[in-house]
Amino acid sequence: MNRKSVYLSAALLALPATAARADEGMWTFDGFPAERMEAAYGWAPDQAWLDKVQAAAVRLTGGCSASFVSSDGLILTNHHCIASCLFDNSSAQMDYLNDGYVAQRRDLELKCPGQQAEVVTAITDVTDTVKGAFAGLAGEALTKARDARIAELEKAGCTDTATMRCQVVTLFGGGQYKLYTYRKYSDVRLAWAPEDRAATFGGDPDNFNFPRYSMDASFLRAYENGKPVSTPGHLKWNPRAPQEGEATFVVGNPGSTSRLYTQSQLAFEREVRLPVTLTTLSELRGRLIQAMDESPEKEREGLDTLNGIENSLKVYIGRTKALNDPAFTDTLAAAEAELRERSTSDAALGDPWADLEQAVGAYRALYLPYRFTAPSGDLFGYAQTLVYAAQERTKPNGERLRGFTDSALPLTEKRLLDERPVYPWLDEMMMGWSLSKAREYLGVDDPDSKLLLGKESPEQLAERLVSQTQLADPVVRKALWEGGIAAIEASGDPMIQYALRLSQRQRDLQQQVDEAYAGPLAIAGGKLADARFAAYGDSLYPDATFTLRISYGQVKGWEERGQQVPFMTTLGGTFERATGNAPFDVASGFAANETAIDKTAAYDFVTTNDIIGGNSGSPVIDRNATVIGAAFDGNIHSLGGNYGYDGTLNRTVVVSTDAVQEALETIYPAPALVKELAGH
Repeated sequence: MNRKSVYLSAALLALPATAARADEGMWTFDGFPAERMEAAYGWAPDQAWLDKVQAAAVRLTGGCSASFVSSDGLILTNHHCIASCLFDNSSAQMDYLNDGYVAQRRDLELKCPGQQAEVVTAITDVTDTVKGAFAGLAGEALTKARDARIAELEKAGCTDTATMRCQVVTLFGGGQYKLYTYRKYSDVRLAWAPEDRAATFGGDPDNFNFPRYSMDASFLRAYENGKPVSTPGHLKWNPRAPQEGEATFVVGNPGSTSRLYTQSQLAFEREVRLPVTLTTLSELRGRLIQAMDESPEKEREGLDTLNGIENSLKVYIGRTKALNDPAFTDTLAAAEAELRERSTSDAALGDPWADLEQAVGAYRALYLPYRFTAPSGDLFGYAQTLVYAAQERTKPNGERLRGFTDSALPLTEKRLLDERPVYPWLDEMMMGWSLSKAREYLGVDDPDSKLLLGKESPEQLAERLVSQTQLADPVVRKALWEGGIAAIEASGDPMIQYALRLSQRQRDLQQQVDEAYAGPLAIAGGKLADARFAAYGDSLYPDATFTLRISYGQVKGWEERGQQVPFMTTLGGTFERATGNAPFDVASGFAANETAIDKTAAYDFVTTNDIIGGNSGSPVIDRNATVIGAAFDGNIHSLGGNYGYDGTLNRTVVVSTDAVQEALETIYPAPALVKELAGH
């Protein structure tokens, strides 16, 4: 059935733009503000609607969101969320990241290393249980008791670790603890992806900007026992153009926000973390570009990493600008001052702001060694995981580090053992860069620098370890994993021995951070949450934690420098924007099919929905709970959304189902998927 004739009779909810409408909030599904939305929009979803949407929402463990859109486990997400899958399946002979991939049959769908799809099946409040475990404790003793109780709850909640995952999540900085139970699918395969240039048209200059012309969409499929999973509770695919002013919902897993941070925490971000991150990432980008220029092979092998670095840099630049904008920071300071004023009568509260300031001060002294004593690179990451896993598995479950408890081990093992390519030059460059930055920030004579480097230079050490390690081979990793601590300690692999050498110092630093910062933060965060609930009621949304959230908003442009930014672009705009030079060169599939493409089809659009990193791939759905797009970006103003939301400027950028359907039919044909999405 043709795209133009499908679902066009669906009723749409078109609403006038209202400046007073407050669309802020990444709400938990057990705390959706239905009354607030009803007051603003004249309608809000009921519990049956929320339950249906929750059952179809997918979290991808690679750090993105997604949704089931067919009864056979088909998953809609972003292209940039599966770029690593394309990259890991590519070779010099078959560059799937550059060329895209269409599986003409299901048995040709590509396995995605390290990927797992998860669906929330239950959310349970365990606040009293967790807080009761550390009542009266402080510092490291508090974090140990808290983590032990969390490990106990996670293990008890998910006895079938083959199909379930349990995760206790900290909300409101320690004010609440919720147990999230997931149905997981560990076999995820790629079904359809456009060319890289179709998804990245405009490149870094267009990133976090609008208008956009990006086909940032792809389809995965979840498998179990070698067969596609049955997903009768999927969302309905609705390939239509958005309507200006209509209500929209974004359902996904925003990664993390810092909107509940105090002024001392924000000062640490502005003065320490962000400057270090920007400086070091900028140098890494330069090193990588220089190396990629050496050969076509390195250009291909480094592209996925470069895309990630450039995206991160833009995010951190945006956050830095936000925290150096007096108007923005004055608003944050005023909000904190108001909360403090409202809380002065509560003597039992004490002064959590002062407690946090003291904890942040202690963390400042620990931050650089805590950050730089773990070198970068896939191979060192494998070694560190193997060493920690072997050490932690000798302990009772409640005494292990998070990530190595019984509930977490299956995913840790999957990520470690799934086969994927490792490029020695790239790993060596990443490791040498991180070691050089450690020496620069810690100082040549610092004991941690000496521990990291010994007598070698960063580049010499990286070259030696990467060239001599066997950890690129998953068979070697599997033997070390299964051999446990005896195999690790007996291993002659230099990367394993290096990770062993660093592990005790890393553990000591973690202990110091728990004692001086994490422990006090849990207590102060809980008190601040109590203060907020007392001052404003309990209808609040917590900071993002890469757990399932829902935001509501509307399709709406904004005003930029006196000019109205349109709410939508069309496929034809791609050709008008093209210059013939990268990154504004038209993808070959677009160029080859230009005369056949419906240039009036809606391409990308913007909404007022409140999102953050981790929401990438989230379904954008309408009042009828049908999918009309996939969120893939925010505008430049949304980068300050880590610390606060401005509904006049912050926008979510979405690729429309109208455009994806046109791509499936005309540009990168996938007739089987077209039938599947139509329900045939």
